[in-house]
Amino acid sequence: MEKTPELPVLLRLIDERSTAFRAAVASASSLDEQVPTCPEWTLFDLVRHLGGGQRYWAATVAAGPAGTRLPKTPPETPREREALLAWSAESAKRLLSALREAGPDRGCWTWWGPSESPQTSGAVARHQVHEAAVHTYDAQTTLGAPQPLPDEVALDGVEEFLSTSCAWKGFWPHKPAAVDFHATEGRSWRLTLTADGARSTRLTPSAPAAVDDPDAATASARATARDLVLALHGRIPLDSLTLTGDRALFDRLQAWDPEG
Repeated sequence: MEKTPELPVLLRLIDERSTAFRAAVASASSLDEQVPTCPEWTLFDLVRHLGGGQRYWAATVAAGPAGTRLPKTPPETPREREALLAWSAESAKRLLSALREAGPDRGCWTWWGPSESPQTSGAVARHQVHEAAVHTYDAQTTLGAPQPLPDEVALDGVEEFLSTSCAWKGFWPHKPAAVDFHATEGRSWRLTLTADGARSTRLTPSAPAAVDDPDAATASARATARDLVLALHGRIPLDSLTLTGDRALFDRLQAWDPEG
């Protein structure tokens, strides 16, 4: 069974993806270009979002177990490109420093309180890998040259999304269901939805279940881990994946607000 990446690996990936992000921004013809995958934002807005988020989580991790939710205010961000890139680099540096100082197990406030992900600095680090990775894809798409997510990022990204953004203890208002996600690289996960909320599990390799098998999924999605991550984050259409079973279940899942 694959293990969740350890903190040194997560810190390296945050650094690598943040560096790739800045390289894409540095190559753009203008910071005013619209980001196709986030059409309400320009490239400048994207830099401000990622950098502001990294500074916010650096402060949140530093506040420790006794910390509460910090207020979010728009960061003061320079408009000139060279200064903006330096500000972005400093944002990543602050985040990495706070995470390194805290270690993987220190508690802190997180927005995913009732999910399967722990409220720790290590879980923040894991989530920030995927924030940086997806926004790097956004920046590269703006240039017309999106690069595939690195394998080690993508393979962890499916599980991280399911356990953090989906596995809530909120009320699932529809018929109980199970959704399987199969990466062509050989890993699979199941999201089980009941009146008690949702839980995610890794699946062991096995032969496909028969349609009338009580353990068969209500619906499933199959693709490379890279495409699964991008679809889960809304960067590519769900129909880019190979979907089987109840197609409408994916729409209901995307619209579900466990706290609503």
